Amino acid sequence: MAGNYHVDSRSGSDANDGLSPNRAWKSMERVNRETFQPGDRILFRAGSRYTGQLRPSGSGAVVDGKPRPIVIDSYGKGKRPRIDGEGRTRAALLLSNVEYWEVRNLEITNEGENPAPNRTGVAVEIEDFGTAHHIVLSGLYIHDVNGSHRKKDGGGAGIDWHNGGSKVKSRFEGLTIENCRIARCVRNGITNGGYWQRNVWHPNLNVVIRGNLIEGVPGDGIVPAACDGALVERNVMRDCPRLPADGGGAAGIWPWSSDNSVIQFNEVSGHKAPWDGQGFDSDWNCRNTLIQYNYSHDNEGGFLLICNPGDTGMPMNIGNIGTVVRYNVSVNDGLRATGEHAGFSPAFHVSGPVKQTRIYNNLVYAPRKRSPKIEGTLVRMDSWWGSRWPEDTLFANNIFLSADGFRYVFGSDLGTVFTNNCYGGLHENAPPDPRAVLKDPAFIGWKAPSRSPADPAAVFRLSAKSPCMGAGVRMADDGGRDFCGVGLPEDRSPSIGPLEPEPGR
Repeated sequence: MAGNYHVDSRSGSDANDGLSPNRAWKSMERVNRETFQPGDRILFRAGSRYTGQLRPSGSGAVVDGKPRPIVIDSYGKGKRPRIDGEGRTRAALLLSNVEYWEVRNLEITNEGENPAPNRTGVAVEIEDFGTAHHIVLSGLYIHDVNGSHRKKDGGGAGIDWHNGGSKVKSRFEGLTIENCRIARCVRNGITNGGYWQRNVWHPNLNVVIRGNLIEGVPGDGIVPAACDGALVERNVMRDCPRLPADGGGAAGIWPWSSDNSVIQFNEVSGHKAPWDGQGFDSDWNCRNTLIQYNYSHDNEGGFLLICNPGDTGMPMNIGNIGTVVRYNVSVNDGLRATGEHAGFSPAFHVSGPVKQTRIYNNLVYAPRKRSPKIEGTLVRMDSWWGSRWPEDTLFANNIFLSADGFRYVFGSDLGTVFTNNCYGGLHENAPPDPRAVLKDPAFIGWKAPSRSPADPAAVFRLSAKSPCMGAGVRMADDGGRDFCGVGLPEDRSPSIGPLEPEPGR
C-alpha cells in the first residue's frame, strides 16, 4: 500500500516512520535508505533545508493500465524545500536506474568552493536498464551550480540526463522537464547524452522540455541529444553572461544528433558566447529539425546556425538534412563587437554539407551597429567545417530589414535559392531574387525600434497596405498559422514575413 513519507529537517527524527507530519523523518540519508514503491510520496516540509545528495531508490509502475509514479513534493506553507549539494557531490539530486518518478517544487543548488567539471543540480541517468518511462521534473528552482566553463572538460549544468550501457541498450520514453527555473548554472541549462552515433542509434522518445526559464547561464541553454521527436516549447533563455574564454562556443536552443525535433514558441535573448552565440541552431547528425514561432533577440552571435562537419560521416553522422525554419522573428541579433571573433556574427550561418534546408516567412531586423567592427552579414554560406558546402538551401517569403545595411557571403554552395523575399535598406552582394519586394513592408507599429520590443507583433505585423501582403509563395506543409496564431489564408497566397495582417484589416 502506498504511503506518504514526510521529511522535516527542523523537528523530524530518523527514528520515526515518516508517515505523518508529526512523525517525519529528519534527513535525506534516511530517505536514501528506503526503497520506495509505486504510488509513494516523499514530502519535504516547506522552508526546510538539507545538505548532501538526494538519491532515492525504487520505481513506480503501471497499475491497472495507469501510471503510478513515485512523487517527491513539498508540504506545508513557505519556500520550496532546499536541497544543497554544497559542491560535495556531482549532483545534488540523482535519479539513477529508476522509472515512473515525478519530482516537483524543490529548490536545488550545488555550489562548491571551487568550480568542478560535470557538476550539476539534477542528474537523471540510466545504464544497462532498458526503457525508463515517465520521468517528470516540474516546478524546480535550480541555481548556483559551479561546473566548468570548458565544454571539453565536461562543463556542468542545471539539469543533465544521460542514457547508456553496453549490455542493455537504455533510453528514456516520456521524459518531461517543465516549468523549472534555472539560474546562474555553469556551464549549461538543460543537456543530455545518449546513443547518438548512427551505428548504435537508440533514440530517446517522447521528450518534452516546456515552459522553463533559464537565466544567467553562459553556455548552451537547451540541447536535446540522441532523441527522436523531442518537443522544446515555450521556454525562455535570457541574460547569458560572457564567461567562457575566447573560442568557447555555445548557443541558446538546439538539437544535436536528433531526428524530428520541434523547437517552437521559445524566446532566447542576450547570448554572449565568444563563439557561435546564436539564439537557435540545427546542428550536425540531425534530420528534419523544425524551428518555428520563436523570438530571438539581442544574441551577439546571430539568430541561427545550421551546420554539419564535412569530415565526419556514416556510420557516426547521417548529416544535417531537412531543417525547416519558419515564422520566427529576429531582432537586434548578430552584433558581436568584442573578443577574438568580433564582427563575425551573421544572422544566418549555414556551414558545411547541410542539405535541403528551407528558411521561410521569417523576419530579421537589425538596428544601427554599435561598432564599426560589426560586419552586418545577413547570410553566410561557408565550408569551414570539413571543407564541404551547403546544398539546396531555400530562402523564401522572408523580410530582411537593416538600418545600416546587410551583406552576404557565398562561395561554392550548391542550389541556394532566394525568392519572394522583402529587402529593406542596403543589401551588399545580394543574391538574385526574381520576385523580390524592394518596398517598405508597411508595418502597423513601425518606429524603427532601437530596443527589441517585448511584443514583436505590436511592431512588425503587416498593415493592409503592405506590399508584402499576399506576395509570398505557398509552401507545402506550412503549419497553417503565423507567428501569433493567425490562420494562413486559403483564398490567396501567403504574405511575406512571419505575421499576416490581422483578420478584417
